Amino acid sequence: MSMEIIETHGVRLRPYLITDAADAAAGCDDPLTSRFLPGLPSPYTEADARWWITEGAPAVWAGGGAAYAIADPDTDRLLGGAGLSQVVPFRSQAEVGYWVAPWARGRGVATAATRALAGHAFATGTARLELLTHPENTASQRVALAAGFRHEGVRRAAGPTRTGERADLIAWVRLADDPPGPARRVLPDLPDGRLTDGVVTLRPLRGDDAGTMFRLHTRPEVVANQPPPVPPTREAITRRCALSGSAWLTGSIARLLILDTATGEPAGSCGLSVTEPAAFGEGMVGYALLPDWRGRGYATRALRLLAGWAFGPVGMARLVAGTLPGNVASHRVLENVGFRREGLLTGRLPGLDGTRTDDLAFGLVPGELR
Repeated sequence: MSMEIIETHGVRLRPYLITDAADAAAGCDDPLTSRFLPGLPSPYTEADARWWITEGAPAVWAGGGAAYAIADPDTDRLLGGAGLSQVVPFRSQAEVGYWVAPWARGRGVATAATRALAGHAFATGTARLELLTHPENTASQRVALAAGFRHEGVRRAAGPTRTGERADLIAWVRLADDPPGPARRVLPDLPDGRLTDGVVTLRPLRGDDAGTMFRLHTRPEVVANQPPPVPPTREAITRRCALSGSAWLTGSIARLLILDTATGEPAGSCGLSVTEPAAFGEGMVGYALLPDWRGRGYATRALRLLAGWAFGPVGMARLVAGTLPGNVASHRVLENVGFRREGLLTGRLPGLDGTRTDDLAFGLVPGELR
C-alpha cells in the first residue's frame, strides 16, 4: 500500500510526524489503550513515541503493511493511529488495527478511520480484512460492526496479556465485495438502552452485576431448575457478566437484569439466546427472580417485555422455552404470556451423576403474545 494521505469520512490518515510525539505518548499511555494493546510499552513515554515515529512505523511500511496517524482534518492534531499488519499477499489479506486517544473518543473516530483504511485497502487490491478484538473490548467490537465487519468466530488463546496469560480474540471480517454500510446485527441495542412497562425495567447485564447474579444463580431453588443442577462458581459468574456485552454484539445471547422501576433494585435476570441456525428466526428465553420479588407478577412482566422486543426490533418468528416438568411456577409465567406447551422431551437435559432429566417444551409465535 502506498504511503498517501487519505482524507474521507471526516478523518485524515497521514504518516506520523515527529510533532505527534507528545500526543502519541499521552494516547498510548492511557490505561484503556494499554489494556487492550498489550504489545505497547508500559509506561509509554515520549521516547517510545519518537522511536515509533522514526523507526517503528517506517518498518511497518517497508514490510508491506501500513501505519497511519489519525488526524483531525481541521487542526491536524493527532487523534489516534490505524494500520494494517499480518499482510499475506498470496491471500490478498491483512489485519486492521487502531487506537484512539482519550480526547477523541465517542466521536466515531475509530469507525471513520477503519472505514477509510478498509476502503483504501480494497481499492488497492486487498480482498479480505480481519479485525481482532479482546472479548471485553465492546467499544472496539462496535467499531467493527459499524465499519461493516461481520463476526466470524473466536481465536482461542490467540492474544497475549500483560500478566503472561492468554486471552481469546474475537474475529471480525470484511470482504472487498461485502455491501457498504454497517454489518447487520442479530441482536440490536434496546430502544433507549432499556425496556420498561412502568413497573419492571430490563437493562443489559454489566460487569458490575456479578454480585447480584452470583447471589441469584447460587440459590438452591434456582440451581435445582437448571441443567445440570450444579451451582456456578463466582469466577464463572464474573466472567459471564464481563462478557455479556460481547455475547450481545456477536449475536449469541442478550442477557438482561430485571429491575424494580420505582426503586431501581435488582429483582432477577432474563435472557434471549439465538438458536442455530439463526436464519430460522428462533430464540430461547430464560428467567429467574430473587425471593423478595416472586409472586408479584415480575417474571411475567419481564418475559412479556422480552418477547415484545424479540418479535419487534429483533424480528424473531418464534420463541421457545424449556422447563423441568415439576417447575409449575415457571409454567404459569410462560402461559400468562401466551406460550403453549409443545411436548415432553424425554431425557433431554443432563442431571447429576450421569442421569438425564425430561424437558417440558413451550413455544410462542408473535400473534399469540398476550
